Amino acid sequence: MAVDSRAVIDPKAKIADSVSVGPFSVIGPDVEIGEGTTIGPHVVINGPTSIGKDNQIFQFASIGEVPQDKKFHGENSRLTIGDRNTIREFVTINRGTEDGGGETRIGNDNWLMAYIHIAHDCILGDNIIFSNGASLAGHVTVDDYAILGGFTLVHQFCSIGKHAFCGMGTAVGKDVPPYVIVNGNPAHPHGINTEGLKRIGFSKEMIRDIREAYKVIYRSNLTIEEAKPKLTGLAESCKEIQLLIDFLDSSTRGIIR
Repeated sequence: MAVDSRAVIDPKAKIADSVSVGPFSVIGPDVEIGEGTTIGPHVVINGPTSIGKDNQIFQFASIGEVPQDKKFHGENSRLTIGDRNTIREFVTINRGTEDGGGETRIGNDNWLMAYIHIAHDCILGDNIIFSNGASLAGHVTVDDYAILGGFTLVHQFCSIGKHAFCGMGTAVGKDVPPYVIVNGNPAHPHGINTEGLKRIGFSKEMIRDIREAYKVIYRSNLTIEEAKPKLTGLAESCKEIQLLIDFLDSSTRGIIR
């Protein structure tokens, strides 16, 4: 373990042998950090927090601090971070609350740029990109491969679907379906994330069918309930559309339209 002599690590913390900790970082009790993770200088990590393998946490990040929630009164809650995440300067990630299930959870292979805030009880999947200044209120869910542009703001209890894209400065007040691009304040839909889908190997045919599903939702003047049977028909030949149907079925705030 390469720990700078100026770092402060509580003896109750569980730090793997290959973890690197920079000068003036502070790691509290009830913190676990897995093999290969690098902690830069001036990082503060409080627990209960579990951090997996091969993460890179840059200077001045605050990880696992108590939630910014007036209802929180010290009850047991935690933060869980997976593997191979990059967490840049001044990122703040809070633990969960008892009312929200008790856990904030970050998946694997995520890229979190500078000045991002992830509030209590948020759930992030894998391969997500947050650009500088993006912020999540409490209880937000962000699915795999979603991208949030710089200074995107997401209201509490919203969901961002898989492969969705939020443009710079977007204010998200309702759920963003999978594959959909949104932008503006308030957010409005602007087609599907074609380039993102191409990058991870979606075929032309799959993208064509997803675009057709987008038209059913956004350009056919149908209600969501009226659109669902048409989406089900499209899903018979393109299984990726089932993801859209499932998202619509589970949405509690309604989708951006």
